[in-house]
Formats: sequence, C-alpha cells, structure tokens
Amino acid sequence: MARILTLTLNPALDLTVRLAHLELGAVNRSEAVLTQAAGKGLNVAQVLADLGHRLTVAGFLGADNPAPFEALFQRRGFTDAFIRVPGETRSNIKLAERSGRISDLNGPGPEVDAAAQDRLLDGLASLAAGQDLAVVAGSLPRGVDPLWLGELLQRLKRLGLRVAFDSSGAALRQGLAAAPWLVKPNAEELAEACGLSATDEQALDDQARRLQAQGIEQLVLSQGAAGVRWFAPSQCWQSTPPRVEVASTVGAGDSLLAAMVHGLLSDWPAARVLRHATAVAALAVSQFDVGIGDPQRLAQLESQVAVRPLD
Repeated sequence: MARILTLTLNPALDLTVRLAHLELGAVNRSEAVLTQAAGKGLNVAQVLADLGHRLTVAGFLGADNPAPFEALFQRRGFTDAFIRVPGETRSNIKLAERSGRISDLNGPGPEVDAAAQDRLLDGLASLAAGQDLAVVAGSLPRGVDPLWLGELLQRLKRLGLRVAFDSSGAALRQGLAAAPWLVKPNAEELAEACGLSATDEQALDDQARRLQAQGIEQLVLSQGAAGVRWFAPSQCWQSTPPRVEVASTVGAGDSLLAAMVHGLLSDWPAARVLRHATAVAALAVSQFDVGIGDPQRLAQLESQVAVRPLD
C-alpha cells in the first residue's frame, strides 16, 4: 500500500456528548461522553490506516496537552511529525442528539507564530521524501494566513506530490487557487467560496468544470444524503448512498476523502472508487468512532450504493 502524509494544521480534542434531545436553557443529561483526538487530517489518516496505508502525520500541536494525540499516533502506528507550539490544542464540544443533529462548540486553539510556520515549510522536503501523496485537511489555526496555506500547497506540488485538499471559507478559496490534484468541498462550502447559491446545482457544476480547467484534476462534491458528485478528468459521476440511521455526521466528509484517495491510488475503475467511498461515508455517519471498524457492515452498505455516469 501507499505511504501518505497528512497535514492537520488545527487539530482538536473532540468531546462528543450524546443525549436524547438538547433543551436550550435547561439542565440536559447525557447518555454517553466520548473523547477523541481529532481534526480533519487525522480523521482522514485513521480511515487510510484501516484501508492498509502507512501514515506520517504533521501539523501544529499544542505542547500543553499532547498526550491524547500521542496515544492515538502510537496506537495507530503513525509517524509523528507534528510541530509542538506553546499552549493547548483546542477542544471542541459536539452535542449529538438521537435525531442525528450535531451542535458544535469549537475552541480557538493556540496561536501559531511565524517561526513555527517557517519550521513546517522548511521541513516539507524531508517530510515529502518517499511519500506517495499528501492530504491537507481542516481549518487554519490562529496566526496562520490563508496565503501561507497557498504557499504550503504549492511547495508540496513542487516536491512532486499529488495533493488532496479539504477546507472551507478563506482557506478553501486559497486552496482552490493553488489547484491541488483533488479537492473535496461540500456543496455549501464550494458555494460560499465561489459566491454561488448552494441550491443552484447547475451553477455548482459549471464552477466545478471551471476549476478543473484551471488545473484541479479531481473535484469531489459531497451532498449529504443526496450523495456525491465526482468530477473526474473525463467523466462526471453521481452516487446515491443507502439509507442509514444517522448517529453523527462528524468525520463523514473525512472518511469520504480518505476512501476516494484509496480508490484512486489503487487504480480501481471509477464506478468502484465512488461506490466504495460513498459506502465508507455512509458507515461513518452511522457510528461515533472514526475508522472502519466493521468491514462486513461496509460491504453491505457498498452493495446498496447506486452509481451512475452523468453527461
């Protein structure tokens, strides 16, 4: 399998509180609490590890609370290349109701100074050596300008790596301008970044094709329960996921990205790539843990995914 570098610039310690229903302004009693070392790039890394790949993980990590992350790296066999910065990695509280609705309270995280940013850029050549692909996913920490992110993506490309990218807002706009190999926004994120309506499917399709013409080879547009629209180099594809009982949507997009990368690296036929990736995302929303813990359930879901080419 492949050697893959994932960059999580703004990781988080996720505290997921499960409850029947959130009542604002009242005392709410939880049914369970789950604490996880997370962040989009790290979620991608865990799914890729379950799919058989070897991972190096990097980014910025608060020096005051690294233990949960270091335990994850050791348990998963990840090579730890994170730069420690002063302060605590942010904590995110996720209130997960039985209906599947998630309410997020995201912390600010540490301030990343210019010296730490330079260390990461200066070390990219060493990090990239021997890697087959890089994934850059997630938001930017305090102190990091979107222009710096653009330079990071360009350097990875100059080092000869295909780059898969997933972010939102100003970071997504800068990432699109850098034209990485693969981009995976959801419909709302792409619409916001490009000044479009998320409900105007034709405008989003036209924008996706413009981005392809500007150098983005693969554009994967996640549409929640409506499925995935994949703009591949020579064909557009649409998948429809199976119906599942939603436990949490956290990490579903990260799981989709990881599975798309896996299928493309494996040189699978396009329909198989999208069918498998859609099933991995469906599995993700049916569980609270990150990863592929039930391969038999995944196979069942994959058999229920519909995939069709589009004109």
